[in-house]
Amino acid sequence: MSIAWSRIFPNGDDAEPNREGLEFYRSVFQELKAHGIEPLVTISHYELPYSLSERYDGWASRELIDLYVRYAETLFAEYKGLVRYWLTFNEIQAVSLEGSGYLAGGIQSCGTSMDAGVTDGSTQRPVWTAEAKSRQFSALHHMLVASAKAVRLARKIDPSYQLGCMIAGICQYPLTCDPADQVLAQQARQRVFWYAGDVQVRGAYPASAKRFWREEGIQIDWAEGDAEALAAGTVDFFTFSYYSTGCVTTHEGAEETAGNLIFGAANPYLETSDWGWQIDPAGLRYYLGEIYDRYQVPIMVVENGLGQDDVLEADGSVHDPYRIAYMRAHVEQMAEAIDDGVELIGYTPWGITDLVAASTGEMIKRYGVVYVDAGDHGEGSFDRYRKDSFFWYQRCIASNGEDLV
Repeated sequence: MSIAWSRIFPNGDDAEPNREGLEFYRSVFQELKAHGIEPLVTISHYELPYSLSERYDGWASRELIDLYVRYAETLFAEYKGLVRYWLTFNEIQAVSLEGSGYLAGGIQSCGTSMDAGVTDGSTQRPVWTAEAKSRQFSALHHMLVASAKAVRLARKIDPSYQLGCMIAGICQYPLTCDPADQVLAQQARQRVFWYAGDVQVRGAYPASAKRFWREEGIQIDWAEGDAEALAAGTVDFFTFSYYSTGCVTTHEGAEETAGNLIFGAANPYLETSDWGWQIDPAGLRYYLGEIYDRYQVPIMVVENGLGQDDVLEADGSVHDPYRIAYMRAHVEQMAEAIDDGVELIGYTPWGITDLVAASTGEMIKRYGVVYVDAGDHGEGSFDRYRKDSFFWYQRCIASNGEDLV
């Protein structure tokens, strides 16, 4: 779960926190504890008090570093003894991806080239200029520095706190055995996955970053003390989202696919969901191995699920065997990864209840194991109904993954 910054500091930089907001989350944590549930709390999950976007230009401004640290310090002090596991940012590297600056970082006009109407001439597609890239990668840098400072502060407040990063799991294979495709896939992994992971786990940017910045004309808003802050604020465990995989290629004419922040070549060996996301349970085992070999820290899979259009029957039942099959296959592959030696310590599917899908803005694209009677335009009773997958997952977690029937 996450905490909304605006519930605690409505404007982001208020002199005092909102006591009602603090008490709201306190009641949530107390209720979880009463039912034996250990909360895993994200401090900032794609939400930012609007005034910080309007007045500061979101994470493009270094001023947000201190504001975030102050917000995090308030949470660490307030919920000592109620929360042990913290994630600093959700899918932190998403702010640096083309077109994602406003969603993940609250950056006004996150692609200045797009607003200026710069296109490639042939398709009229907006060109992502070096200036726009510099703003977004500087925003990511500010977030990484803020994360590191918050991690260090948390340990001073409560040495038992466990801090983790959360990275968007963008796993892309080379489409062919052409060496050029192998190199392209390696670069893709370095630029959208290892880039932020290395900073948060190892305390420094990967060796490939300098060449990437140089070739893309990216200027990072770097200040004195940033390197030391990053080195001193590394996390205890690594978490990531995983829904699907994609491919990259240097060859033209490949069929395209969709996914969570993935838009690449389709993998001919995989099936797809109704929304075009390729289903790759074995890829989760592969990805877990890659992550653990690189970082050697405990891992959690904190988002994983299937978005499908479910049908509510007259008797209140929802039959979703496709979701059960998806979850079962991924849990089986996690078991394989554990046998491989991966220190996988947790799994939380996305999500428990249906909600509006961020990727398409639809309610009809349902992820939950609990059906919410609501449509794309807010219609419906909002009553909740347990799907077949609810009862399957109940047995799964009660048996710690042993009962997958």
